[in-house]
Amino acid sequence: MTGAARGIGRAAALALAGQGYDVAVNYSVSEAAAHQVAKEIRGHGVSALAVQADVADETAVLAMVAAVRDEFGRLDALVNNAGVTVDVPPSDLDGLSMADWDRVFAVNVRGMFCVTRACVPLLREAPHPAIVNTASIVGLRPGPQPFPYSASKAAVVNLTRTLAGALGPAIRVNAVAPGWMEGEWMQARLGENYGRLMERRARMTPLGQCVTAEDVAATIVSLVVSNPFVTGEVVVIDGGYSATT
Repeated sequence: MTGAARGIGRAAALALAGQGYDVAVNYSVSEAAAHQVAKEIRGHGVSALAVQADVADETAVLAMVAAVRDEFGRLDALVNNAGVTVDVPPSDLDGLSMADWDRVFAVNVRGMFCVTRACVPLLREAPHPAIVNTASIVGLRPGPQPFPYSASKAAVVNLTRTLAGALGPAIRVNAVAPGWMEGEWMQARLGENYGRLMERRARMTPLGQCVTAEDVAATIVSLVVSNPFVTGEVVVIDGGYSATT
């Protein structure tokens, strides 16, 4: 699982461990957090491997996949969750550097493809392999997120569907698209307005609250362990907000 040290990645890693999966916890810079997640995973009675790799670096990715093969001997599922953004609002076109644009796409799009391609040979050896990618609601409809982040998540949506066609019938490929999610990611985006805006969004949501990392993790696990005839789908997880507004 890429980007597994925090947020959705951490929640999904622990949820998969709860289902009896050994988990490889990928991280880029959050070493201490990744090792803590690995420790918590082992608390479920399964094995864990914390492995560092920048997913945009193909050499590092190939080394990571080799380490997973050496440690576990197999790969049943891949969760592409690594992602980055920038703190430039979409209203500030001139404030966005092309270097920042390129870095967001390098991690969110190139990285997702790079990891997937490297993992395919191992996944093909599994009996019922699955890939789940983390997209975003802003990859499906406009939202108040920076341009490169929104565009990169739209690319993840397209790649999910394209890969489903390319890798079927052996490997299922789906994605999750969370809406406004509680936690540090949105806190960093909304700053001092976090509490007020999240409460407002919750009031406008049919299920009466904003999504949590655990909500997203539950859907990721479902796409991995069940839904045997579902591929190429993007599951929106936002409590019904985008469907009703």
